[in-house]
Amino acid sequence: MGCCNRRCGLIAGAVVGALVAILGGILFPVGDMIIQGTVEKEAVIEPGTTAYENWAAAGAKVYRQFWLFEVVNPLEVVEYGATPVVVERGPYTYMTRYLAKDNITFHLNHTVSFLLPNGAIFEPSMSVGAEEDKITTLNLAVAVSMFLFLILCSSSTNSSLFQRRSVKELLWGYPDPILKGDLGFFLDYNNTYDGPYDVFTGKDDIENVGKIDMWKGSRSLGFWNDEYCDRLNGTDASSFPPFVKKKDPLFFFSSDICRSVSASYERTVDLKGIDVYRYSLLPSTLASPLDNPDNKCFCSNMKTTKNCTLAGVLDISSCQQGRPVYISLPHFLHGSPSLRTDVLGLSPHEEHHKTFLDVEPTSGFTLNFAKRIQVNMMYGPSKVITVLKKVKDYTIFPLVWLNETATLDDETAEMFKKELISRIQMLEIIQQVLLGVGIGVFVLCLLGYFIVRRSHNKKELA
Repeated sequence: MGCCNRRCGLIAGAVVGALVAILGGILFPVGDMIIQGTVEKEAVIEPGTTAYENWAAAGAKVYRQFWLFEVVNPLEVVEYGATPVVVERGPYTYMTRYLAKDNITFHLNHTVSFLLPNGAIFEPSMSVGAEEDKITTLNLAVAVSMFLFLILCSSSTNSSLFQRRSVKELLWGYPDPILKGDLGFFLDYNNTYDGPYDVFTGKDDIENVGKIDMWKGSRSLGFWNDEYCDRLNGTDASSFPPFVKKKDPLFFFSSDICRSVSASYERTVDLKGIDVYRYSLLPSTLASPLDNPDNKCFCSNMKTTKNCTLAGVLDISSCQQGRPVYISLPHFLHGSPSLRTDVLGLSPHEEHHKTFLDVEPTSGFTLNFAKRIQVNMMYGPSKVITVLKKVKDYTIFPLVWLNETATLDDETAEMFKKELISRIQMLEIIQQVLLGVGIGVFVLCLLGYFIVRRSHNKKELA
């Protein structure tokens, strides 16, 4: 009788263990459905969600570090046609994006429009010097005048190919005596707005959350005279639809470079205890059309781009009122070698000069990023402008490169881990414990049953 009770108990234990293991197994898909439902609900851009709270606020502090290129041989370049030699000066650091989104308006088509306020506050403690530091650099008026077909003669003006001005003047603007107007690398940046943007809220389709529907009231950029190049593709890079997959590139639009680009998965990084996917721009982003045919529509000037064979630079004059502005990665990273022989002193470094995003894959939030771009202007030979008569060829001259960065602070990281990561981990632990305990109990009870049964059979035979 006792033996029978033991066997019955072991069978019951095995059944319970099997049921617990099955429960643990069922929790895997059920748990995934719970996580997916919760994340998708909180990822929608509407009041009351986690996404909206982070999206609407100013968020983490964004800093822009500037390195300006100083010409060390200006007289030799002007008088003898020598190759310019530059050294970088910086960083000069400013806090930007410290204001919350403005004029937030929800629309019936599941989009929300807003303005991004621009502003810059100098951070002396994060800079190598004061805003009043003087830099010798390209005379913007000469380059602009050449490409706008204005006539300049050094006999009637005091114009020179190079000028010496303060960091503050060069970055944010100064009255130019030649053009009778204001010039600067980032003229009119302060107290202005980027946008308006119209983005999808994700209310009707979470796969569209954050994606840009319109910019400045249009679904096409209108800069490139081509449907593909003028396309608004992706988000503004602050977030992406949840459940990011490594194999899929991330698309985003940047008004700084007047086009959309994509970033590809590079590696997984630990960011303050959170696993994030690092995405970076591929070398093909600014490759010549010979290597990346998709870039053909970004090449508009056959002469200055050497028949569209020049790699590593983007002519954005079409969105800069005709000014000869070229965008590149710092120090012409991934650019044609001629860019670094036309101007000496440049030394590109992949880790220091690439652009990357660190995206938390479950939520799609960008938790850390470094946007690194270089602003250049072109000048070339001219029979009209005296200071350009000894210039031998068109030169894309580096003016400044910037590193715009932001990362989540420790408090936000802890909140993120508590509200999302820890809950997912706890659910996974429960799943694994139930499955493990269930299988363990089932196996032990089953073994115990066979041992008891074998012992009972031996006694009967004896």
